[in-house]
Amino acid sequence: MMRIGAIADDFTGASDLGNMLARGGMNARLCIGVPDGPSPEADAVVIALKTRSIPATDAVAQALAVLDWLRVQGCGQVYFKYCSTFDSTPDGNIGPVLDALAEALGAPRAVVVPAFPATGRRLMMGHLFVGDQLLNRSGMEHHPLNPMTEPDIRRWLALQTRFRVGHVDIATVHRGAGAIRDALDRLTVEGARHIVVDTIDDDDLRSIGAAVAGDVLVSGGSGLALGLTGSIAGPAGGANAEWGGNSGRAAALVGSCSAATRAQVARHARTEPVLHLDPLAVAGGSQTAEDAAGWVLSQGAGRVPLVASTMEPGALAAVQNRLGREASAVLLEIFFGDLARLAVAGGIGRLIVAGGETSGAVVSALGLRSLSIGPEIAPGVPALAPDGADFVCTLKSGNFGDEAFFVTAARVLAGGQT
Repeated sequence: MMRIGAIADDFTGASDLGNMLARGGMNARLCIGVPDGPSPEADAVVIALKTRSIPATDAVAQALAVLDWLRVQGCGQVYFKYCSTFDSTPDGNIGPVLDALAEALGAPRAVVVPAFPATGRRLMMGHLFVGDQLLNRSGMEHHPLNPMTEPDIRRWLALQTRFRVGHVDIATVHRGAGAIRDALDRLTVEGARHIVVDTIDDDDLRSIGAAVAGDVLVSGGSGLALGLTGSIAGPAGGANAEWGGNSGRAAALVGSCSAATRAQVARHARTEPVLHLDPLAVAGGSQTAEDAAGWVLSQGAGRVPLVASTMEPGALAAVQNRLGREASAVLLEIFFGDLARLAVAGGIGRLIVAGGETSGAVVSALGLRSLSIGPEIAPGVPALAPDGADFVCTLKSGNFGDEAFFVTAARVLAGGQT
């Protein structure tokens, strides 16, 4: 029986959540889009969508289509997964999707728990921190599609939803699951539909998970899964114990422009080959996916060649001014999708992808539909084995992993240890 059915708004977030559910002891499966048939055998199924940055009406329609499928499968609890940095705009898409899911399910409330302490995302008095910086000073204010300029998640969500937003503070959370449940019940009676819950450590997540174990709808980053799996009794399969990796050649495709990814690319370039893309050259046709694939495949078998469109905020703004924000994003997504197909066709057996939009483009271009979850490479980043494919991969959120991530990922994908 499917205990948790999750709707994830991007592909890296979906793999992140699948990883957390598996770490919590659940037999979790990752599916790309709504499956054509019945649910795979699993305690939890995560459905990956690419809806984070599309028009809100389209995001709502896709989420409701997933919900229809989950209800047919007899799903016990619906989990709407978004980024731990709450990536969105004042128009959505988190609020509109939450509104639609709550109404369709008749859910009196949904907690809002973006925090993921293991990766430095914490909520205090409704404000989201990345490390020791408020969200709007963390670099996320420069996000190319969803710049986060407001750290108060209560205020940001209120711009997106038709319903009242409530808040459970950290003092209440620290009194345990019973106090959290009482606060949620009181706020629900008072008319709050979406309730932001402060979270600073894993114990808070466990208390929150226990408090909402009976709720039909929950929402948050992948950290909330730690609490939910801790509140579920019964046998569980956990992560893929049969993981053997793939000894084939490796390649990394990097579309994220986050500060963390920029540092990772710079570190990688000290010891491994790196090809930097120029979006203007891509737009003009002088830098092609075929050329990049040829470069990747020309590197030595023991290397980890990396192709990156990563750039500093000022350079990114100049590209967006020249090509348009949406047009430049689509241009690079198509490029990376084509590059991934050519690289895998050329014999790449280990594919490392960084960036949510880039991961979505790659997964779509490769036609992946279902993936099993392997060992964790870094907090929030698992190894993945696509069903029926002769390669393995990982899909990394731009902000995750340490500076040596790409080399570590290549090693784990080959069957090694972190």
